[in-house]
Amino acid sequence: MKAFDIPTVYKSETISAIKKSRQEDDHLKRDFNPTILDFGKVKIHLARHFGFCYGVENAIETAYAAIQDNPDKQIYLLSEIIHNQYVNQSLLENGVRFIMDTLGNQLISWEDITAADVVIIPAFGTTLEIERILKEKGIEQIYYRSKCPFVEKVWTRVSQIADKGYTVIVHGKPNHEETRATFSHSKSVAASIIIKDLREARLLADFIGNRRPPTDFYALFKGRYSEGFDVTRDLNRIGVVNQTTLLASETQQIADFLQRTIQEHHHLSDDQVAAHFANMRDTLCYATHDNQTAVINMLSLDADLAIVVGGYNSSNTSHLVELCEAKLPTYFISSSDSLLSDTEIEHWDIHRHRLTTSYAYLPSNSLTLHLTSGASCPDILIENVIRRLLSFYELSLNS
Repeated sequence: MKAFDIPTVYKSETISAIKKSRQEDDHLKRDFNPTILDFGKVKIHLARHFGFCYGVENAIETAYAAIQDNPDKQIYLLSEIIHNQYVNQSLLENGVRFIMDTLGNQLISWEDITAADVVIIPAFGTTLEIERILKEKGIEQIYYRSKCPFVEKVWTRVSQIADKGYTVIVHGKPNHEETRATFSHSKSVAASIIIKDLREARLLADFIGNRRPPTDFYALFKGRYSEGFDVTRDLNRIGVVNQTTLLASETQQIADFLQRTIQEHHHLSDDQVAAHFANMRDTLCYATHDNQTAVINMLSLDADLAIVVGGYNSSNTSHLVELCEAKLPTYFISSSDSLLSDTEIEHWDIHRHRLTTSYAYLPSNSLTLHLTSGASCPDILIENVIRRLLSFYELSLNS
């Protein structure tokens, strides 16, 4: 795999050495068991796969290349390049400005951006509508290479579904940049709809099976279906694609459920299903799959608690938290700064979408910990978390 030129501010010699050793011992990535770091009173189960993925490293390399290549120009990012505060803050400190926030709210007016400026497309890609604005403004320096290739793979699958006359069902978080971009591309070539979870898949099944009046559809899925969507026509043949950072088991559950729904409604044999259902659930990216599988294997070991490090608005990181908290006490933190002391931790509640503080979270005499991070988290943040935790037990990385 390509080696990217990533600024040293994001790197950790300790974590790089661990990853290199695991890669050399298991270059085919068949062993998903965690690396065990034993410091005596503290034992850390470090997930086999975590941290920057291909798409993130590609985006960061591209962003810093844009900065270096254009020292006298104003450089803009359409929105956060990835969902990590540490990375985005570093880019701001290098003079990059964000045109929109992660929800698509305008931070800088398009009128303030000129053809002489530089624009970087974030890893999630962008909508056709925004690409049209950039083209109309005549901006020549647009860095498209920062887009994640696995997101573009989903768009390719969308085109394949559309060419065969299927309606596209996008499983994703409606407000997520990647889902908005995928939906924009999808609705330009096919009837399309966004569903966010299994509950909404069940709602959709009611319309497929004619168990609810079609008029209800337009209220329930307002703003999430393509123009001219016809419930009675466009749900007869469907294909499923997904936001690449979602929980793999949920995407599979939704795809399986909708396939059964279509099969039962049309009274199809197994051999006939493909005529009405195109299953594209394999659009989940490799890093999301590997990170989730690594966490599942890590959870087979006993531990006192789990810590997941990453951006609080990171979808793939939040799903790692979901996996962990189903098994044991789990704390979702942004950096070592969240470890306020050995008795106090500030962490993100993914259910209430707010910061909370917990107390007496560490056992006093010894600690066994599960540790991982999302695909947008720099390795240096993991190292800093390890150092901070060890200090609470009067230990160090050299212990």
